Amino acid sequence: MVYTASQKLANLDIEETLPLNPVGGRTIQDSRSGCRGRVMKGAIIMILFVFLVCFITLVKDANESQHSGADGDRRVSCFHSWFINAGSNLTIATHLRELTKGKHVAGTPQDMLTAKYVHDYFQQYGLAAHWVDYRVLLSYPLSRSLFLSSPSNSGLQQQQPVSLEESSSTQKSMILPFHAYAPSGTVAGEVVYVNYGGEEDYRMLAEIGVNVTGAIVIARYGDLYRGTVVKTAAKHGAIAAVLYSDPQQFGGNGSQGFFPKSKWLPPDGIQMGSVMQGMGDPSTPGWPSTEKSERISDVADKFPSIPSMPISAKEAHHILMSLSGPHVPATWRGSLDFRGVGRGPGILNFSYVENQTMSTIRNVFAVIQGSEEPDRYVLLGNHRDAWTYGAVDPNSGTAALLEIARNFGGLLRKGWQPRRSIVLCSWDAEEYGMIGSTEWVEQNFRNLGAKAVAYLNVDCAVQGPGFFAGATPQLDDLLIQVTKQVRDPDSKYKTVHESWATSSAGSKVKIDRLGGGGSDFAAFLQHAGVPSVDMYFGEFYTIWGLLALRLADDHILPFDYVVYADELQRYTDIMEEKIDNSEGITVEPITSAIKKFADVANNANQEAKVLRKYSHGDAQLVLRRRAFNDRLMLTERAFLNSQGLKGRSWFKHLVYAPSETNKYSFASFPGVVDAMANKRSSNEQGDADVQHEIWRVARGIIEAAVALDGNLT
Repeated sequence: MVYTASQKLANLDIEETLPLNPVGGRTIQDSRSGCRGRVMKGAIIMILFVFLVCFITLVKDANESQHSGADGDRRVSCFHSWFINAGSNLTIATHLRELTKGKHVAGTPQDMLTAKYVHDYFQQYGLAAHWVDYRVLLSYPLSRSLFLSSPSNSGLQQQQPVSLEESSSTQKSMILPFHAYAPSGTVAGEVVYVNYGGEEDYRMLAEIGVNVTGAIVIARYGDLYRGTVVKTAAKHGAIAAVLYSDPQQFGGNGSQGFFPKSKWLPPDGIQMGSVMQGMGDPSTPGWPSTEKSERISDVADKFPSIPSMPISAKEAHHILMSLSGPHVPATWRGSLDFRGVGRGPGILNFSYVENQTMSTIRNVFAVIQGSEEPDRYVLLGNHRDAWTYGAVDPNSGTAALLEIARNFGGLLRKGWQPRRSIVLCSWDAEEYGMIGSTEWVEQNFRNLGAKAVAYLNVDCAVQGPGFFAGATPQLDDLLIQVTKQVRDPDSKYKTVHESWATSSAGSKVKIDRLGGGGSDFAAFLQHAGVPSVDMYFGEFYTIWGLLALRLADDHILPFDYVVYADELQRYTDIMEEKIDNSEGITVEPITSAIKKFADVANNANQEAKVLRKYSHGDAQLVLRRRAFNDRLMLTERAFLNSQGLKGRSWFKHLVYAPSETNKYSFASFPGVVDAMANKRSSNEQGDADVQHEIWRVARGIIEAAVALDGNLT
């Protein structure tokens, strides 16, 4: 998983807060066992508390709301009510404890044990289970070291270890902190601080007379995907990069204590992750990594050309204090006290050795066959692999997925069968770049395009207080309805929705969008065009399961494209503010397309009201509903462009995908954003490129309107 600056420690699991043994600090082995024990107990207690309170719910009678259960079907509504109250804290805690007994990095024997564990429990709970394996290129660390040489009072260079070599016994118990797919390298050079490492930061350095050619850059995690930081550093002539988590963003500015006593990353904590460009197995770009797949041998363009490694804030401070040169710009200051951006005068000696190897990964599935529309699929997914133990990321989510499986099994024994099929998905190798989910989506691309209703993703189910969700806009109303049915675990007098609204600006809940590439929803939405949700909480499995039940059981899919049209107009208004009218660029094509889309969406909502009036009907009504649901399901696919984004053809969604300049942050209309950024950075006349991307978006919106309308032109 990749992390935004705003997600802080809440998104970091135990393996990403490993103390690196800075000079005078603790050793990894000394601190590891105690830290892990406290984290495990804390995570389990949190889940026990949250789930216990979540089971106290507000389930309305089917007659009180057309949205209760399956559009007023009392029997189905009773099944949903049973599901809400059927959870067991004991089984959830047991699953979490078993899944996190050992490290389970993707591609290792321990990882395969967790796959067997999930598969066996799917079967034990009465679900049809199977697994699918892929052979993929993974990366593992062999060794790493940093030494800082700085002038002494005598003028001689004194070399001090920034991080000591880990012992062989430690290496047996954990993985070394590393960036997956970072190339091996041994270099030495002066250091330059580059803030977040974006293009604007290098422009600022140039203005104050600092050149990074031949230097090692040090950057703080934040606005940019780590792979982009390293790629940009190489573009500007750096020979290596080190990245750290600034306490200002990841440590609560040091004002509230640190993990495990609070949620914040400690100064000696380290954030790990991939630096690969793109999604999925780098050796099979665009097609699945089955045993006999074609492989490309030249994958260099997928990885940075210079080595990199993650370090702690404590280690970073040691390096930053050695820098002189121009003063640090005010906007670049985080929580660490230092004065200069460099270069030098200290010399950093950097060494990292990686091992790239073909490994087997395993996705595990449980399928509940639909009774009336077995060829329509509602998918719930969570990844299983972790950098080490994964107490929060991802196995709090895996424990929740298994509890959903247990209760779906209970529903089946009571006579329930969903209208549409439900698929529970346990992904592998997410940490390396959403590899497991991407390979499976690529293998099932055509079937998903024709048959997938929605994908519901959870990465870290339980990681702190408050409910957070991102979704494609047509699912907003469903999210709101379901959160009104569940009590807030932090307040027995409020629903999750009420607390969610209170924590947002104003009285309206804040639902994020899925333009970033941070979890397994990416392949479903950004490559295959499947409506998606991504959630985390201090919650929660009740909400996750209820969403699935509604999507699987409702006669009419609970999609609202009027909300989508409103969102598209909001994005367009923001984009128009950023475009200089003197440039001759106009957003009018998009505005006109949105008006047509909004008209069709309003008509679709009226049609849905008519079709919802009857719980049962003759064959003709069944066919009308089926055809209407297909229009709702396939509208999202119309935002895909077969050629994909410029230079990144795998990303096909014209509304939601990472922009090339920022893989973390949400970017609407990423092709337009990239064209605007390229125009600014190249100082060339790029008006035609920007206008072309605007037209591409407009055509996508028109195609969505045609798909939703359902009639031939």
